[in-house]
Amino acid sequence: MITVTAHHPPLPAGFTGDANPYAGGDPYADFRTADFPFTSYPNLADRQLGAAVVAANDEFFAQRENLLLPGPAEFDPEHFGHKGKIMDGWETRRRRGAGAEHPWPTADDHDWALVRLGAPGVIRGIVVDTAHFRGNYPQAVSVEGASVAGSPSPEALLGDDVKWTTLVPRTPVGGHAANGFTVSVEQRFTHLRINQHPDGGIARLRVHGEVVPDPEWLGVLGTFDVVALENGGQVEDASDLFYSPATNTIQPGRSRKMDDGWETRRRRDQGNDWIRYRLAARAEIRALEIDTAYLKGNSAGWAAVSVRDGEPSEDAADAADGGWREVLPRTRLQPDTNHRFALPAPVVGTHARVDIYPDGGISRLRLIGSLTESGAAALRARHQELGG
Repeated sequence: MITVTAHHPPLPAGFTGDANPYAGGDPYADFRTADFPFTSYPNLADRQLGAAVVAANDEFFAQRENLLLPGPAEFDPEHFGHKGKIMDGWETRRRRGAGAEHPWPTADDHDWALVRLGAPGVIRGIVVDTAHFRGNYPQAVSVEGASVAGSPSPEALLGDDVKWTTLVPRTPVGGHAANGFTVSVEQRFTHLRINQHPDGGIARLRVHGEVVPDPEWLGVLGTFDVVALENGGQVEDASDLFYSPATNTIQPGRSRKMDDGWETRRRRDQGNDWIRYRLAARAEIRALEIDTAYLKGNSAGWAAVSVRDGEPSEDAADAADGGWREVLPRTRLQPDTNHRFALPAPVVGTHARVDIYPDGGISRLRLIGSLTESGAAALRARHQELGG
């Protein structure tokens, strides 16, 4: 296994040491956390995108798969099993030394888990959450990243020919805390290796970053959803994030419950809400879908969609309106319904915007099209630049 140290060391949040023993009441009352700017990026280790914990050297007390569960870790003080306290996270047994003369683990002893990202990309920040691990969290953690094509087995990932880059050097962490690390490595990664030194438990792992799709795969597809998160689309901004993140609207699949979409607070003025997207690359859009699945009494009443071509050749006539071209005029939406629209003519653009009136929500936006020659070339160049 080849290991490379990152050129730009990440910045830790600074939590260290034990948390107080659980004393009853709300277990999150003394949870330590901070605002991490990088959490505005989507979670590349989201199970909904296809992420998985593919292997771990030890999961005696709690299963490795818990690391990627959605939502915060839960805590039941009365939940015990045959092996001991059952924790909602990944927890290994206590390490021991070689014998009675030296019963302590060595400085190099550690446990590890291998994570396949749901969408390969550039990592902007990592959160190692030790919620409810108050005296049984790791003393320190480290995280490495690798870019491996295809669907490698755990044995292949652990092989000597895989190059691992240090994203988070060995850094002390705190118990019952969200330990955040900013990462500044401009490379595309497909897998992570998270290490806990020397042993212990981690409740959740979140890996925030920008999706960098495989341009060869998109080229073979030809026609696809050019705003989908898994294909490299992203949310740039939104008017309201009160109930749920706007990124939900470009997640894979259909929404399966109300909070799996985007819903705004109730407006009491004459305005409207909106989301602005960056497409995977410059594309020609031919059809679109607006889905309001599971939004019944709170779906948007109407919606309009506009596209902007951000290339330098943008028409001067559009400059007064920021270059936005309406491709779907304000249209009545039905609750809990997938609405499909074939455009009368293809529209080329790099960005899209959905406006909802007056408020409410949508669950998904799909923009069906194909990359232009310049868009495909730009995607190939970035993929190569990032070592994909």
